[in-house]
Amino acid sequence: MNGQPNAAVVLDASALLALLREEEGAERVAEELPRGAAISALNWAEVLARLIDLGGDPAEIAARALPAAAAGAVEVVPFDEAGARETARLRPKTRSLGLSLADRAALALAKVRGVPVLTADRAWRSLRLPIKIEVIR
Repeated sequence: MNGQPNAAVVLDASALLALLREEEGAERVAEELPRGAAISALNWAEVLARLIDLGGDPAEIAARALPAAAAGAVEVVPFDEAGARETARLRPKTRSLGLSLADRAALALAKVRGVPVLTADRAWRSLRLPIKIEVIR
């Protein structure tokens, strides 16, 4: 999860899906894109899987979805060994809410980069972490 910390926010899958599907909260995500956003490769996989569930070819969706939604403003961050360690450290603090591996990866990326994370998951409001969490709806 090292790399250029140039993004102003981290997006979890639900936030990017809200933008791509023009759901409630999409405008909040769109506001951040000019300043740059990052998404963990695990969350990007969740986004693609959900879009495929809705019908489509993975290669076409990957080619269209991110550039169309973000005009290149979303950096897909590889999930590496350091990211795995940080994600694992969050397990005890997030277990009670049943957060997924990808959810914890988004939180870990935000923690490492020192930026807020945007989510549509209201349950995250009850997390007590040293990470700024913004629920978009």
